[in-house]
Amino acid sequence: MQPSERRKWVLQKIQVEGKVEIDQLSEELSVSPMTIRRDLDQLEEKGKVIRVHGGAVGAKSLITETPFQTKESRNTEQKQLVARKALSLIHDGQTILLDSGTTTLELARLLQSKTNLTIITNDIKIAAELVDSKLKVIITGGELQNDVGALFGPQTHHFLKNIHVDLFFLGAHAIDLKTGITSPTFEKSLVKQLMMEAADSTWLVADSSKLGERAFSKVCDLQEITGFITDDDISYETKQKISESMQIL
Repeated sequence: MQPSERRKWVLQKIQVEGKVEIDQLSEELSVSPMTIRRDLDQLEEKGKVIRVHGGAVGAKSLITETPFQTKESRNTEQKQLVARKALSLIHDGQTILLDSGTTTLELARLLQSKTNLTIITNDIKIAAELVDSKLKVIITGGELQNDVGALFGPQTHHFLKNIHVDLFFLGAHAIDLKTGITSPTFEKSLVKQLMMEAADSTWLVADSSKLGERAFSKVCDLQEITGFITDDDISYETKQKISESMQIL
């Protein structure tokens, strides 16, 4: 099988199964794992797949995310409270990574009056919010997720793999005590995972309505993050359970 035919076969398999494993492909196609890695790397460069640990997933459009206008109108007071709590963790001279989302947007609004900070984000609405600030603002680059404002794809991945930050504020689509933090797509989860790897500490920022929910693709277990910042509507029992795994504010 020619390399072009092999890559076409791999893409077809991903379309059917959603994800492929390097070792499995190597066995099925009778080629070395290194050959499969090169194939997947080339497919990722063309934006056809997204490399994940041990294999790859399809680079599908991010269409299952709730549109920004819908999210912005929900639980506004709770998000503002979460943002105020998060602000207390930020100190002069730090480099802060802000995930895309309406809760992190509320935090960005509070940061407008600051001066000695570097803000990195994959959210064009957050970047636009800080246009008139005195902060140093860096955008990850990547493909734009329409109706949401988030950036994703190979350019985003490359950027995140080559930075280091003090604090990462992680947004969440769904949080479950057993399942952990999940998001609507593989692509969304991968970006969040790369952000976590770039940070000294990761704080989850989400209002309590996200608790008890599950989405399609896993981001991480709760034990993998530094702490959780939420509103005051969380029950005492739930707060106690979460505090067994991490700090909660």
